[in-house]
Amino acid sequence: MKLRLIAVGTRMPDWVDAAFADYTRRLPPEYGFALSEIAVTPRGKNADIARLKRDEGEKILKALPRDIRLITLDERGSQWSTEQLAARLSAWLQDGRDVALAIGGPDGHAPEVLARADESWGLSKLVLPHALVRVVVAEALYRAWSVNANHPYHRA
Repeated sequence: MKLRLIAVGTRMPDWVDAAFADYTRRLPPEYGFALSEIAVTPRGKNADIARLKRDEGEKILKALPRDIRLITLDERGSQWSTEQLAARLSAWLQDGRDVALAIGGPDGHAPEVLARADESWGLSKLVLPHALVRVVVAEALYRAWSVNANHPYHRA
């Protein structure tokens, strides 16, 4: 199983790139955790938000291989403990399909992306900055892997 993070947004601060790279390097190579960035559709003063979300959603869907499991990151999604995420990670591994985790644009995911999703993961009831979401997702996946591998990183 390969993991892929598809994120609307480019040009992250250096600390985000460094932290994301650190956690992805810690995962075993067979997970092949990779990042695909999608440019934010420019927003003007009187922007048509529905159209902008639809444009970004089309780009997300186009970036997905055909048989991939899609997990959207959304504040309305299921909130999992570390142990629950570890169980999800094991289930995804057993399923055999690659997994894409998608972070939407500034206004969230298009309805078409949410409809295509196999699951929706809410990191928090808070709306988090998208840059921070990248780091939290990478760390959470590494921690979940460490639980499954009985690695000492997770000491709950």
